[in-house]
Amino acid sequence: MAHEHHHEEHGELHESIVKIVVGAVLLIAAIAVEKLFPGLKTWQLLLIYLVPYFIVGWETLHEGAEKLLEGEALDEDFLMGVATIGALAIGFLPGAETQFPEAVFVMLFFQLGELFEGIAEGRSRRSISALMDIRPDSANLETADGVRTVSPGEVQTGSVILVKPGEKVPVDGTVLEGSSTLDTKALTGESAPRSISAGEDIFSGCINLSGVLRVKTTRLFGESTASRILDLVENASENKSRSESFITRFARIYTPIVVAAAVLLAIIPPVAGAGSFATWLYRALTFLIVSCPCALVISVPLSFFGGIGAASRKGVLVKGSNYLEALSKLDTVVFDKTGTLTKGVFEVSAVHPELADARSLLHLAAHVERHSLHPIADALRRAYGNEDDDCEVGEVKEFAGKGVQAVVNGKSVAAGNLKLMETLGIAVHGCDCCEGKGSIVHVAIDGVYAGHILISDTPKEGSADAIRALKENGVRRAVMLTGDNAKVAAAVAGELGLDDYRAELLPEGKVQELERLLAEKAPKGTLAFVGDGINDAPVLARADVGIAMGALGSDAAIEAADVVLMDDDPGKIATAMKIARRTVRIAGENIWFAIAVKIAVLLLAALGYAPMWLAVFADVGVTVLAVLNAMRTMA
Repeated sequence: MAHEHHHEEHGELHESIVKIVVGAVLLIAAIAVEKLFPGLKTWQLLLIYLVPYFIVGWETLHEGAEKLLEGEALDEDFLMGVATIGALAIGFLPGAETQFPEAVFVMLFFQLGELFEGIAEGRSRRSISALMDIRPDSANLETADGVRTVSPGEVQTGSVILVKPGEKVPVDGTVLEGSSTLDTKALTGESAPRSISAGEDIFSGCINLSGVLRVKTTRLFGESTASRILDLVENASENKSRSESFITRFARIYTPIVVAAAVLLAIIPPVAGAGSFATWLYRALTFLIVSCPCALVISVPLSFFGGIGAASRKGVLVKGSNYLEALSKLDTVVFDKTGTLTKGVFEVSAVHPELADARSLLHLAAHVERHSLHPIADALRRAYGNEDDDCEVGEVKEFAGKGVQAVVNGKSVAAGNLKLMETLGIAVHGCDCCEGKGSIVHVAIDGVYAGHILISDTPKEGSADAIRALKENGVRRAVMLTGDNAKVAAAVAGELGLDDYRAELLPEGKVQELERLLAEKAPKGTLAFVGDGINDAPVLARADVGIAMGALGSDAAIEAADVVLMDDDPGKIATAMKIARRTVRIAGENIWFAIAVKIAVLLLAALGYAPMWLAVFADVGVTVLAVLNAMRTMA
């Protein structure tokens, strides 16, 4: 499909170049005929010049007529058609000079601008396509008759496929057999290969570099990681930035005003006796050519499209240019702790029993947390290691942000933080050796304190560098929100160089703290919340920009966030900021340059000091320069 589109695009490009070259040659020939045969009548000259005019301008005239019939007359095709037809007709007015060469030249140069625009847009599309060319063409499906090659769309959930060295993974799944290394650059932007073995999840779009993998599929092709990423990038243009929305509104208001001004310019001065109708019609036509808002309408969206593509190449998916614009103005960045700034891999590092031995305390805590999805619960289950021991667990009761209570083999067991013990009225025995070193899980049996378990998590290697990079890029505040205890939070905040932290927060407490931080941010700045996208959906949605960390393969993260980091490197936020600021700066350059040139030439045209070639530059020339400038965002 992509190859066919590229071939079609190449054919259209070749056709445009041929039309421009032939039109230019015939224009030169027409000018030569006019010079060699000065006695030719005006209508004869018109017929000669109509040949190159129709060769280069027929498509523009056709598009303009179609838009007129659809009630969308005020676009560049219609305006250019009216202006050039007027220039062709002006020579038949009494006392007027013919403008045939100018009319053809305007249309020729307009086509040249369209050509440059097509080249730029094609390059941008190919850049995105090359980056996101992660949809495989085929899958090796295991069947009763052996392995056969099928389209990825034919692979059903639960099927078994083989992924050979050098092949792209067609759909998401779990590795049943084999070990290998994967190239995940198209998804994460990271060049370092990632090892994978049996039992691990594998995502579509990765390239298998070495061993043969036998994979059980967990998603359909259309629901797999690669397809979802492609949909995100392709639909990013739906969420427009303020700059793009401004340009759309500007064009709707500006174009009718200048058209009306051109009409008045052609009629009022000659009626008032300030000159001939032919003179003022020529000025009005020049005014009309300048009025086309092509440079703005084309270059600003192209700038943001290029910026989104550049971010994608770094493993940062931005769901719209409005979020790219928000990233450029980050004032405050708020982080979740677990799995965002820390590794999120909890380990039991100490067990301090009081009523029973360490093994019994772990056994009870692991069973109470049997159904919890929290990483701390997972650490307890892994530390015990014998969950299927036929123990009876019932009457499970969860206390949001505090812990869990359940009946294990007839005993009422509670496992959770200090707040849970306070809620249940159980006196806790302190332990100075554990304070500030991790999360403490207190355990009570039948209402009596039984001991505590220390669960430790460590900061990611790149977290401190990420905070430092954000500060260097102008972020005023970096804050951490966590449900963990204050001493652990203080230790992590100090180690990473955070400006502030809020600890022991329940889920609703995080939203309340975020509201407070939103009220404290700089007036023109934005606030980003960075989390895992699963437990933090309300906070992600409330922030100006919700950024999901470690989102490879995570449905919840991709759905909840505005920006998705396809690996778990917080340093990518500063990278995204740099790309966003560069994109917004380039879009701004195009806006001010185009408006300034147009206003200047419009005034000159109205006063009769702007020849038609200058009007063409103010429209097509400025468009070409703005498009070339916009292409810098793709780098």
